[in-house]
Amino acid sequence: MALLEKIRVKMGAFITVLIAVALLSFVIDPTTLQSAMSVFSSKYDVGEIAGEGIPYQDYQKKVDYFSQIYQMTNGTSSDDQTQDFINNTAWQNEITERVLIPAVEAAGVTLGGEELYDLTQGTNISPVLLQDPSFLDENGQFSRERVAQLVQAIGQDQTGQLGMYWGYLENNIEKSQKVAKYLSLLEQSMFMSPVELNRAIADNNISYNVDFVVTPYGFSVDSSIVVSDSEVKEYYEKNKNSFKQAESRDLEYVVFEVVPSAEDVELASQDMEKLYNEFVAEDNVKNFLARNSDQPFNPYFYKEGDLANIATELEDFASKAKVGDVLPPFQQENAFIAAKVVDIKQMPDSVFVKHILLQGENEAKADSLLAVAKKGNFAELAAQYSADQNPNVVEAGDLGWMTQQYMIPGMESVLNAKKGDVFTLKTTYGTHIVKVTDATKPMKKMQVAILVKEAVASKVTYSDYYAKANDIATKSEGSLEKMNAAAKEAGVSVYPALRVLPGAKTLANYQHTREISRWANENEVGSVSPIITVDNKYFFVVGLKAIHEEGFAPYAEIAPTIKSYLMMQKKGEKVAAETKAQVEGASTIEAVAEKLGTTVSSQSGIAFSSLTSQQLDPKFIGAIAGAAENTLVGPVVGEIGVYYFTIKGKETGAFYTEDDAKERNRQIFTAVENVVPVILLEKAGVKDQRYKFF
Repeated sequence: MALLEKIRVKMGAFITVLIAVALLSFVIDPTTLQSAMSVFSSKYDVGEIAGEGIPYQDYQKKVDYFSQIYQMTNGTSSDDQTQDFINNTAWQNEITERVLIPAVEAAGVTLGGEELYDLTQGTNISPVLLQDPSFLDENGQFSRERVAQLVQAIGQDQTGQLGMYWGYLENNIEKSQKVAKYLSLLEQSMFMSPVELNRAIADNNISYNVDFVVTPYGFSVDSSIVVSDSEVKEYYEKNKNSFKQAESRDLEYVVFEVVPSAEDVELASQDMEKLYNEFVAEDNVKNFLARNSDQPFNPYFYKEGDLANIATELEDFASKAKVGDVLPPFQQENAFIAAKVVDIKQMPDSVFVKHILLQGENEAKADSLLAVAKKGNFAELAAQYSADQNPNVVEAGDLGWMTQQYMIPGMESVLNAKKGDVFTLKTTYGTHIVKVTDATKPMKKMQVAILVKEAVASKVTYSDYYAKANDIATKSEGSLEKMNAAAKEAGVSVYPALRVLPGAKTLANYQHTREISRWANENEVGSVSPIITVDNKYFFVVGLKAIHEEGFAPYAEIAPTIKSYLMMQKKGEKVAAETKAQVEGASTIEAVAEKLGTTVSSQSGIAFSSLTSQQLDPKFIGAIAGAAENTLVGPVVGEIGVYYFTIKGKETGAFYTEDDAKERNRQIFTAVENVVPVILLEKAGVKDQRYKFF
């Protein structure tokens, strides 16, 4: 159990890395998975993978397993946010085991017993273990002995937790290694030969100086350009993959936010009046605010300008006040605020801190080490005795610059120390011998107790808003058309929410709206919800306007967009033909400009590796690449107009290096790497219907 406690103490936020490591660089976001959802799974399935339903009970077992791992390593139960993360992790694990790993193994990737041993205790330790803080020694180095201790302790652990944890690690190690080997094969397939490397460097080190003329398309409608329905249909069929869509819904909703009434605000004002005189006389403001204020005491020392971020009244008051002065109540929206200056100090805004962290048995050495540290080399002592062996600092023991905002809890006293002071203090991490080696110039700072009484909506107010929402819901009679009519009659706005995914947890700027999306998933187009309460503060009445099925966007829906695109294409072709006829006989870019009644523009330094080129029409840039110098080129049909141009000169530089070329190749590999899981998901027909249950 002691070993388990060590693991728990050391893990912290690292558990999030461990839980997600199964996918390595294949990061499958839950929103990505929505693109493969369907409503055709079994009633009691949370989804479908590779044609096989995932029963709710099986998925819940996975959720329970990862919840145990989390609680085992953190020693706490999870909150809602963490639980969502665990739920997604369980689903990703299903995908890893049913889609990713089979694909990896189908490529011939295997993992032998000797290799697994090498990854856990040999010479090729897995990153899963190397990054696990529970296997690091006092110097921050990976310890095989600590791994061996855990394995040996499994037999004596009656709880079975150590065995579960080790099994979890082994599973992640195996999957991670298989994926790593698969990625290595993929990366090798994208090897850049020396010839390709040299060509990439040469091509990207050429910049072009270009004179050009552009005839823009403009935004006017040309009635002579006609796009037939058959042309639109043909384009749709040929480019159908461009119109894939996830399952989603279009909603319309009315929302009532419960806010305090004028009567509620008056009650808050009266509460402040009752408290104010006591606040003025009270010396223990911390306890007073804990009992009476809607915001607790903040020990923060404010410098000039800080309080303006809260209220200008506070800033104006505190900048001139003395200790003990009190600001009478003032109103800020639905809250009433009073303040008292508790303390005024001259103190630095930040200090540079070094420390020696002592833990366990070594804490007994604090007094003796303190005496040595006051006279000796602090960095040498930190390197020898400190439990904090951060390799990324300039000198051993460096914590860096600390401010009130950036402060290790328990070390606040360093801000009051003088430069050169060496002393001890305790935090949850252990006993620290600290030394302040530098500090910014002291400035006036004020500690201000702020009394806040916020107006709260009463039961009467709450009921009034509920009644308003209920009136809309009742008059709707389950019909979206009637909901809109009822809202118009009541003078209430109806808001649209388009393409809402089945598992959506937010709606517009509103959080925790999962119940709304769940209702939308279970009802028909044209229907209206009963009142849906969110955060006990918002009353929604929601109508379902449209359902977009997973697959391809319907032809009727996408046809206007295609038609506009084709019309623009034809407009480009027409403008190209017209300008070609106009400039017939012209042999220079100046002559082209004259015949078109425009002027010549110039652009220098056009290079495919530079940001400058990205500011121009990409089709224009592409044409430059294949053109000869001092030759009139055109017409080039671009995205915004028709171009004629002449390359006036080329310059060869050295701004695009071998490192740039390799980095570009790495970026391409990363893009390919990220596409692989999406392709695998589509091929496996992944359907995520967890929204029905969670």
